[in-house]
Amino acid sequence: MDYTKMRPESLMMTYGYKPKLSEGSLKCPIFQTSTFVFNSAAEGKRFFEVAYGLSEASEGEEMGLIYSRLNNPDLEILENRLCLWDKAEDCAVFESGMSAISTVMLEFLTPGDLLLYSRPVYGGTDHFINHFLKKLNIESIGFTPDCSKEEIIEKIKQSGRADKLSLIHIETPANPTNALIDIEMCAEIKRLFSTSEKEIIFSVDNTYMGPVWQHPLKHGADLVLYSATKYIGGHSDVIAGAVLGSKSLMARVKGLRTFLGNMTAPFTGWMLMRSLETLKVRMEQQARNAAEVARFLRNHPKVEKVYYLGFIEEEGTERQKEIYKKQYTSPGAMISFDIKGGETAAFKFLDSLQLIKLAVSLGGTESLAEHPYTMTHADVPLDIKNSMFITENMVRLSIGVEFYEDIIADIRQALELA
Repeated sequence: MDYTKMRPESLMMTYGYKPKLSEGSLKCPIFQTSTFVFNSAAEGKRFFEVAYGLSEASEGEEMGLIYSRLNNPDLEILENRLCLWDKAEDCAVFESGMSAISTVMLEFLTPGDLLLYSRPVYGGTDHFINHFLKKLNIESIGFTPDCSKEEIIEKIKQSGRADKLSLIHIETPANPTNALIDIEMCAEIKRLFSTSEKEIIFSVDNTYMGPVWQHPLKHGADLVLYSATKYIGGHSDVIAGAVLGSKSLMARVKGLRTFLGNMTAPFTGWMLMRSLETLKVRMEQQARNAAEVARFLRNHPKVEKVYYLGFIEEEGTERQKEIYKKQYTSPGAMISFDIKGGETAAFKFLDSLQLIKLAVSLGGTESLAEHPYTMTHADVPLDIKNSMFITENMVRLSIGVEFYEDIIADIRQALELA
């Protein structure tokens, strides 16, 4: 049977796993081991030659199992399956989304370099860029979704450090506003400032939409990043991250991962493989529920504005409509909205929810609500938050798989109390 013609959702149960190598077990076992036994000293030598790049693997040769900081069957099978969604050559999984993001930035940025990034981004990413990287003398330029290609180029040139630009990192849709960034536009900026001596790397955080509803690599990104804690894990019971891209770039990412030691543990890898089996059906149900919730919110008198991609065709600018049509196959399941009454009303609403839980994170089977201004984006400077419409009025919802009328009933009663 030709596996290349099958859809990813059909392969999530079997791809990359051979039952005969594990006593016929239908499901991949948890390889909870720190090290692996070599059949001979010569075999161990060969495994290390390939693992450390001392020798190229021959055609059809697979990297042998050495040590779980380098490789482990649970990680390798998980990485192979994740590659199917984004049509990537290789993947590396991490212990958290932030470890994936920070590893990429540490690998492709050096002291004196310049980073271009979109705003808003996840609060942890924003802190890493504007606090930790500055300690390493790595400067950054942020741009907002309303900036044109020409405006971004001018920002880079005016910095006086255009020749130091080494990495472009964006998050689209943006957390928590659902603002859209044109991936192909950023790829054009990357090509404009790249030279024969130095190619700029372009990474996209696809956590909000991936890996089902958006595929950044096909639009010109070099790397796609995930907090696998979210939709990929999908049950709010694991912390994990992932990076995908070409074999050459992933060799560098995996090399640094080996020495930072922030790879996913075998049990986490096994849990994520379990979650991949239901990824598409979960995300489709969440998207259907979100559409119903968004329509309810838009018509409620206590709601000032709803940030939901499903309304772009009616409310978005021509540029937003064009980006959405080009990049997305669904409006997703993330909704933010502005409630009348500021922080007081927002907090009363959040405290009054019963079915929906007041917690950060997103993409799980249960619906969650939080207050970005004081929680996930608390560390973002006030002027930046306000300029990007992250206000005290805003509530962010991650819509789960519950019956949509029950989700709406909970929101309705909480709004009445607010």
